[in-house]
Amino acid sequence: MVLSQASIESRLFLRHGEQQLLSIVIPLGMLIGLSTLPLLDSENPVNLVFPLTLGVSIMSAGFTGQAISVAFDRRYGALKRIGASGVPPWTIIFGKVVAVIAVCCFQALILGITAGILGWRPTFIGFGLAAIVFVIGVAAFTALGLLVGGTLNSELVLALANLLWFIMVAAASYALIRSGDAIPHWLLAVPSVALADAMSQAFLGHLPLLNLGILVVWCAGGAAAATRLFKFTS
Repeated sequence: MVLSQASIESRLFLRHGEQQLLSIVIPLGMLIGLSTLPLLDSENPVNLVFPLTLGVSIMSAGFTGQAISVAFDRRYGALKRIGASGVPPWTIIFGKVVAVIAVCCFQALILGITAGILGWRPTFIGFGLAAIVFVIGVAAFTALGLLVGGTLNSELVLALANLLWFIMVAAASYALIRSGDAIPHWLLAVPSVALADAMSQAFLGHLPLLNLGILVVWCAGGAAAATRLFKFTS
C-alpha cells in the first residue's frame, strides 16, 4: 500500500511546475552561478556549493513542496477521498516520504552530473556517507512538510512554507559559505543548516553524527506530530 501511494505521489510531483522550480531549477541555478561566477574565495567552489544546493533541493521537495501540495489536496477534498477509502494517515505519510526520496534521487542525479561537469570529484566513501545523510534529510523535511500541510489551512501554508523556505535557504547559505568550518553549534539546530553541513562533511569522508542526530530528532518529532494531528480536510 505504501509503495502504491508512493508511485502516485511521485507522478503527481513530477507534473507540478512550481515544485520543479523550487526543487530543481533554483538549486541548479545556484550550483552553476555560485560555481562559475567569481563570488566565493575558493579554488574549487563547486565542492562547497554542491552540498548546499543538494540540501536546498531536498528541503524544497520534502518541506515546501509537500506542505503546499498536501494543504491544497486537503482543501479540494483529494485527501478526504483517500481517507474514505480506508488508507490510514501513516500510509499517506510514509508513501509521501518514499515518493520524495525517489524524486530527490532524480534531482540529485541532475545536480550531480552538472557538478561533475563543473569539476566536482567525490570519493567512494563520500558517496556512501552522503547517501545516509540524504535519506535521513529527506525523511526529516518530508515529515515537517506533512506536519505543516496536514494541520494548517492552505492560505496560511502557502505563505508560511515559502517564508520558511527563504529563511532556511538563507541560514544554510550563510552557514556554509560565510561561516565555513566555524558554524556555531546553535545554528546547527536549524534543520537546513544541519542537512547542508552534514552533506558537506559526508562528501569529505566524515560521518557527521551531531548533524544526523539533529535531523533524526526533527524527523521523529515531525513524523509523530504529523501522524497524530494530520487532518484529511481543511
